[in-house]
Amino acid sequence: MKTPLLTLSAEHVQHLTALTSRGTTAVKAYRRATALLALHQAQSYSAVGRQLSVRYDTVAEWAKQFTASGLAMLTAKPRSGRSLTITGPERAALTALACSPAPDGRSQWSWRLLAGKAVELGHCRQVSASSAHAILKKTSYARAASVRGVSAK
Repeated sequence: MKTPLLTLSAEHVQHLTALTSRGTTAVKAYRRATALLALHQAQSYSAVGRQLSVRYDTVAEWAKQFTASGLAMLTAKPRSGRSLTITGPERAALTALACSPAPDGRSQWSWRLLAGKAVELGHCRQVSASSAHAILKKTSYARAASVRGVSAK
């Protein structure tokens, strides 16, 4: 039998097994826990990577993080990047505006027109047409002339 690439204590194995067997675990935590258990069972980085559809380097990094910080590596750390500029109420106002009848002379809202009207009405300080599209895409909004509003999927 091969030697494991990562040796876990009985408590760690029990915790990780419980984490992977319940249905409400975050995907990142589940994948990392599954990788740690597989490494403990003497699977290679490559085999674990293929099983979880991640790169060899990713599995090696997870093992390194576990060695350095233990089970704390399962939780996601805050990521760098630009914070959201449009709040929930502003998104709701934009969606409500998109569900309203199109302006006179138009059969439907264009993304640019919708974004401009939202700023004009004071629903948000600024929003681009592409941001308006991305926001409404998440709500299953249909711009077709025959269908108005958010679909009830």
